[in-house]
Amino acid sequence: MTARGCPLAFPAFTWEVRANDRNYHVQFRKKLAFCLTKKKYAGNAIRTAKYNIFTFLPLNLYEQFHRTANVYFVFVILLQTFPEISTVPWYTLLFPLSCLLTIRGLRDLIDDIGRHQSDRNINSRPCEILSGKSFRRQKWRDICVGDIVRLRKEDFVPADMLLLCSSEPSSLCYVETAEIDGETNLKFRQALLATHQELVSEESMAAFDGIKCPPSNKRLHLLPYPDKTRLSRDAPCTALGGGGGNVSRPGFDSKIMKNCGKIKRKKTKLERMMDRLVIIVSHSCLLVLQREGCRTPLAQGYGV
Repeated sequence: MTARGCPLAFPAFTWEVRANDRNYHVQFRKKLAFCLTKKKYAGNAIRTAKYNIFTFLPLNLYEQFHRTANVYFVFVILLQTFPEISTVPWYTLLFPLSCLLTIRGLRDLIDDIGRHQSDRNINSRPCEILSGKSFRRQKWRDICVGDIVRLRKEDFVPADMLLLCSSEPSSLCYVETAEIDGETNLKFRQALLATHQELVSEESMAAFDGIKCPPSNKRLHLLPYPDKTRLSRDAPCTALGGGGGNVSRPGFDSKIMKNCGKIKRKKTKLERMMDRLVIIVSHSCLLVLQREGCRTPLAQGYGV
């Protein structure tokens, strides 16, 4: 394929999807680090929550102590444990700091519980998956790469899929991608003529071999396939007109999840300003202590 006389460079078709054969994809693994590996093809269950029951406390404390003010108060509490320089009991400062950390931790916990509930609702959405020679009603999290899924009017597309056939003439399918790009106008997708003519029954779909396509990436545009096959738009989107599709990239391999990225800790302008003020106050206190240190009995005892 060329554009204005120049050849188009596309990734190699190394993403091989065999339809209706889950055991085939399990054998493929990719290297992470050292001797660690994981499955090459991910499942369709997604998780957008930050914490679980084991990681909430350490991760939340790690995030909270990224705030300079919290580190400063911990340092002041440690200094108050020395009777020679203590002005108030150390626990009088520990109590307000503990209350502040608890309130912020509860706020983060409530937000994360909402993410867990949203993940469960999405992963539990119903869909029809070809099992043997008939479609069975299952959940989104049960979808695997290579499965053939039947969609009905106004269904949400559960993963990146290749349109095989449609109930509309010439296997046309109209999708709404408002949840991806905000556009409410319908976009049409069309299956290959070969799959439109051959995959006319559940038995013929069960005998479908599969596809090869480029590896998963973050590009949201349509990707060309051999014989001008095109990938359906990324999930989730609403399909108008029933049809069937072959799941090519489920779960975290789908383009929409590739573009989500990790949840980052956000700082407001007020927090940034407070961090700068705390640093300035800390430096000022250290300079004052350095100048007045030789006059204090504690400093003289240590030979300062």
